[in-house]
Amino acid sequence: MARAGLNRWVQATAALALAGAAAWLGWRQYERNWLNTPLNALTEPVTFDVVQGASLATVARDLERRGLLDRPGIWLRHGARTGFATRIQAGEYRLLPGTSPATLLDQFVAGDVLLHALAIPEGWTFRQALQLLQGHALVRVELGGLTDAELLARLGIAESHPEGLFFPDTYRFPRGASDRALLLQAHARLERELREAWAARAPDLPLTTPREALILASLVEKETAVADERPLIAGVFVNRLRMGVRLQTDPSVIYGLGERFDGNLRRRDLEADTPYNSYTRAGLPPTPIALVGREALDAATQPAETPALYFVATGLGDGRHYFAETLGAHNSNVARHLANLRAGRDHGVR
Repeated sequence: MARAGLNRWVQATAALALAGAAAWLGWRQYERNWLNTPLNALTEPVTFDVVQGASLATVARDLERRGLLDRPGIWLRHGARTGFATRIQAGEYRLLPGTSPATLLDQFVAGDVLLHALAIPEGWTFRQALQLLQGHALVRVELGGLTDAELLARLGIAESHPEGLFFPDTYRFPRGASDRALLLQAHARLERELREAWAARAPDLPLTTPREALILASLVEKETAVADERPLIAGVFVNRLRMGVRLQTDPSVIYGLGERFDGNLRRRDLEADTPYNSYTRAGLPPTPIALVGREALDAATQPAETPALYFVATGLGDGRHYFAETLGAHNSNVARHLANLRAGRDHGVR
C-alpha cells in the first residue's frame, strides 16, 4: 500500500507539474499574442512624448494613463527580456493605427521620432533663412543675438561672412532640434553640392576656386528663377569675365546697399561704389549674395555656350529675359522691356 500511495503521489505531482507547465506555456502564448496584436485604442494617429531620462516603467504608466496600453506589466517584462528596457530614446513619436505593443517598443528603441519640415527657399539671404529658422516654434535657439562672425565661430566654420554657405532645401528635424544642428547640416550639404558641381565643371572657366563658382552661382540664382535660363545667364557672366567687362548685375548692387535698399534701384545707387557694385568694379563680388541651389551651381560650373553679352527682363511678368550679343541689340531689347511694362500697366497688370 505504501508503494501504491507513493505512485499515486508521484502521478499527482507529475500531473500538477504538467498542468503548471501547460498553464505557463499558455500564459506565454497569451503574452506573445498580446505583444503582436495591434493596440485597440490606436484608432487614429496619436502624438506621444518620451521625455528625456524617462524609464520604461514611466513610459508604460503614461501610456496606460492615456488609455493606449492595457497590459503594462506584460510590456515591461518584454522590455526586460529583450534588453530594450534601458534603450528607449527620448523624443516626440507619432503612434499609428496597427501598431502592436512589440513594435511600439521597437519604435522607441529605434528613436523613430516624428519629424517636422522647414523649407529654406533658394535665393534667400542668410539672415532671412536664420530668421525663419530661429523663429520656428519647434527649433531650440542656441545662436540667438550673435554677429555673423560670432555665429560662424560657434559653428566652427572658418569664414568671415556667412552668405551662401548654407544649402537651401527642405530639412526635416525632431522637435527641439537646435538652430546650430540644422545650420551645420545645411552647411555640410552646401559643401557636398559645391564639391560635386566643381568636380564636374566645364574646362577653361574663368574661375579658379569653388568659392568663385559659388559667388557666380549666387548671381545666377538672383537673376532668374527660370530653370532653362540659368545656364544662359551664367554664360553671359562667363563671357564678360573672360573679356574683363564689368558684370553690371543689379542684385549684387542691391545686396551691397543692404537695409538702405527701399525696393527702388536708382541711378545714384548704380554709381555709388561699394564692394558689391558690379557697375563700378570689375570681376565677381567679394562674397555670394544669396543661398544657392544645385541648378544654379550647375549653371555656374557648366554654363551655356552663347555669344550673348547682355540680357534684360522681358517685362512680361514671366520671369524670362531677352539676350543680346551687341549693345545695339541690347538697347533694342531694353526698349521692348519698357514697352512691355507700359502695356502691362495700361492693362492693369502689376
